[in-house]
Amino acid sequence: MMSRSYTNLLDLASGNFPVMGREKKRLPRVMTVPGVISELDDDQTNSVTSDVPSSVVQDRIIIVANQLPVKAKRRPDNKGWSFSWDDDSLLLHLKDGLPEDMEVLYVGSLRVDELKQQFEGKTVLLGVDDMDVFKGVNLKLLAMEQMLKQHPKWQGKAVLVQITNPARGRGRDIEEIQDEIHTSCERINEKFSQPGYEPIVFVDRPVTVSERAAYYTIAECVVVTAVRDGMNLTPYEYIVCRQGVSESESSSEFNGPKKSMLVVSEFIGCSPSLSGAIRVNPWNIEATAEAMHEAISMSDSEKQLRHEKHYRYVSTHDVAYWSRSFFQDMERTCKDHFRRRCWGIGLSFGFRVVALDPNFRKLSIDAIVSAYSRSRNRAILLDYDGTVMPQTSINKTPSQEVLSIIDMLCGDIKNVVFVVSGRGRESLGKWFSPCQKLGIAAEHGYFMRWPAEEAWETCGQSNDFGWTQIAEPVMKLYTESTDGSYIEHKESALVWHHRDADPGFGSSQAKEMLDHLESVLANEPVAVKSGQFIVEVKPQGVSKGVVAEKIFSAIAEKGRQADFVLCIGDDRSDEDMFEIIGNAMNSGVLSSNTSVFACTVGQKPSKAKYYLDDTSQVINMLDALVDASDSPSETTLFSLTDEAS
Repeated sequence: MMSRSYTNLLDLASGNFPVMGREKKRLPRVMTVPGVISELDDDQTNSVTSDVPSSVVQDRIIIVANQLPVKAKRRPDNKGWSFSWDDDSLLLHLKDGLPEDMEVLYVGSLRVDELKQQFEGKTVLLGVDDMDVFKGVNLKLLAMEQMLKQHPKWQGKAVLVQITNPARGRGRDIEEIQDEIHTSCERINEKFSQPGYEPIVFVDRPVTVSERAAYYTIAECVVVTAVRDGMNLTPYEYIVCRQGVSESESSSEFNGPKKSMLVVSEFIGCSPSLSGAIRVNPWNIEATAEAMHEAISMSDSEKQLRHEKHYRYVSTHDVAYWSRSFFQDMERTCKDHFRRRCWGIGLSFGFRVVALDPNFRKLSIDAIVSAYSRSRNRAILLDYDGTVMPQTSINKTPSQEVLSIIDMLCGDIKNVVFVVSGRGRESLGKWFSPCQKLGIAAEHGYFMRWPAEEAWETCGQSNDFGWTQIAEPVMKLYTESTDGSYIEHKESALVWHHRDADPGFGSSQAKEMLDHLESVLANEPVAVKSGQFIVEVKPQGVSKGVVAEKIFSAIAEKGRQADFVLCIGDDRSDEDMFEIIGNAMNSGVLSSNTSVFACTVGQKPSKAKYYLDDTSQVINMLDALVDASDSPSETTLFSLTDEAS
């Protein structure tokens, strides 16, 4: 290399400066500003940028690493730094295997050690955000102030380092939020500052990736309080930096247990994937302050467990994982693409294209009436809401027409008729009291009442409802932040409804709540399900599919195997009934010759083979079956009393 320009930290520590030909020894320097090494030399005549060629030819090796093999310590007068070699560093020993006349340059960072010295004895909370009205930076500062008020022991100990990237745009809103943030910083520092201590360190400038990583490394907790955000990768970056490099590559200082803590807004995209983080509503200053206190007060063992959980997720769900998942989803979706029929459904923002099986067709009333007339033992299972009762109806009480049709179907000795609904047993029992021969399965089958019986049978596997104390606070949290939503308390379940909420936001909140509840209830004997505008938590082993299986088995045990099955529903909970029909035929509970009519309400992907457009068509079809039924006076009642007892 035709240059004597270099920045050699080996010479800085040893004082052995190489002799370049007949040139005098020159004192090397540590670069503190960006630039090309040659641009910082005093003598440009021997620079690579000079037109005058150098008379010295010397081999040079540049070793680039995350950390320099140098220890840094502030001078006693606090006016600079003193440096010494880190004899334990493998990087330092690399030069032992190189020729003596080879120039060795180390390129790396001392930022972590500098920050450790700056915040020695302090507990650092870190925020990394853009200067934006949605990032909740000022809310974070107010929460820090509240924490110092509520927990005075952290005064003089806890420091919030807020790194704020420059605003990407301009405008009055940006100027106002900047003024708010600066005002809050000044007020909090004036109120709680002590000699050598300021509770808020505000970094209002562009920060390099390496410097940001250094801050992540020393931070005990990262706080994200955005009021609306996308994915937000800050928590993921923090977790990786706290994990550091592998033990074989790191110094002994970083080989201890890895730990990290996160306080994240429930309104950011990565929140559901970080189950070990403390989730907060950033608008609730007091709750956020308590979360920050909890995060930094938590035991090291707990921090370590949470960090390990997060790191396992981050390290396995990398870009390669997401790309594989994307292509797998595409392959699965397109597998039967060309044999499916595509339908456009809905209007405006509700428009969507659904791919349906070519065998999925509208139920023919003539076909079902013909099969109904030929059969001798029939099982009829009806959903309520959205099937015989329109979802849009305000008055949910069944009409006289519906009651009359169901009662006449129950009057046929060949029929076993059940209403299988998610509604409570009290309302269903009251509404269908005129239909004495009707079987009812309430709350998706947790309670069952067999035909001609008055007693209700409990079908749940457990009577322990302690899980409600975990699930209800989570639901209340989402109810408070979702206008138009409400919680329904059943005897065996909790249901969160969002039909009256904003469609887009309600659906988004439902998905977040589903993930949240599945996480906190992972060790409880419950199932978390989503349906049409609902999220429901109910005991395990309770479903409409289990109800259907019990009914088919009860008929078979009486020696009267069903040869006609009609099953109608409109939402996801009814898919369990459609699925169990196929299983029942395979197990012999239903004959392979059974005429099965699994029907969903509305054209949509379903496990059912048939559909009807709306509730009016369902009622018309049931009315046609009534016309083909035997008169009650011609036969005697077939009862399942023995099976219910």
